[in-house]
Amino acid sequence: MYQIPGHHHISMITKNASENNHFYKRILGLRRAKVTVNQDDPSMYHLFYGDRTGSPGTELSFFEIPMVGNTYHGTNAITRIGLLVPSEESLHYWEKRLDEYDVAHSAITTYANRPALKFEDEEGLRLVLVVANGEKVAHWETWEKSEVPAEHQIQGMGPVEITVKRLEKLANTLTDMFGYKEVSRSEREAIFQSVQGEVFGEIVVKYMDGPSEKPGRGSVHHLAIRVKNDEELQFWDEQVKQRGFHSSGIVDRFYFKSLYFRESNGILFEIATDGPGFTADGDNIETLGEKLVLPPFLEDRRDEIEQNLRPIEEY
Repeated sequence: MYQIPGHHHISMITKNASENNHFYKRILGLRRAKVTVNQDDPSMYHLFYGDRTGSPGTELSFFEIPMVGNTYHGTNAITRIGLLVPSEESLHYWEKRLDEYDVAHSAITTYANRPALKFEDEEGLRLVLVVANGEKVAHWETWEKSEVPAEHQIQGMGPVEITVKRLEKLANTLTDMFGYKEVSRSEREAIFQSVQGEVFGEIVVKYMDGPSEKPGRGSVHHLAIRVKNDEELQFWDEQVKQRGFHSSGIVDRFYFKSLYFRESNGILFEIATDGPGFTADGDNIETLGEKLVLPPFLEDRRDEIEQNLRPIEEY
């Protein structure tokens, strides 16, 4: 059986690409690694932020939907995203930085048994900075043009929190199908790791009854987990189907290949390959994310697509 090496990316909904760009690129200091469109609906931007190359395990992605409404929080949803920082000293740096930009945050606390700082973006997306204690995705690269000093830069995705009505159903999917290890358990929470002892593949599952979340701006659309190549993706496609879940089948997203399925609580998972990555379209490492790039099958629609998109303002 293949091992899941961790998270690949996580995708959210934003109402305003310019404000989103300001928060994640300017305030959080991430690199905007790709400006493209939703391949299933090219009328909306698809923005990716991450490390120097937007590598798997570092990618936060957003679909811009200008007409989207508010999120009404509830259960059966992905409810918080952990971002890794190098040290407790980094938490103090971030506490001051978030204050400077009037970003709502908690006091320094703990989350998933680690020192942490909870905060929200301008649309109410719930995030938490978590001390990595030396753990990070091996291929993470410093973004030298970030406004955040290298010693405090965000080093990719950490724990991802999923809140569900049926905790055991999700627990069984993670452990029995994907081989995650349960590393912590309380009455209403369990923590799982794809690579035991490593935080970059960690999923925190919380139990909560009640109405399901109604998604809107600042909500999470899906979590993508990593596989190395096409062969492994084919293996997982077969596993998903054997477990009785409906698989989308393998979809070529040009920058990676993937499949989608919903587990028993309705949480949407994507399984995505590591490559070929964000330079597959000929985009240069030095200029990643600086212009709208389309996969080849959409290039002949560029004029139409550009007319439907509002320019992203830098401020």
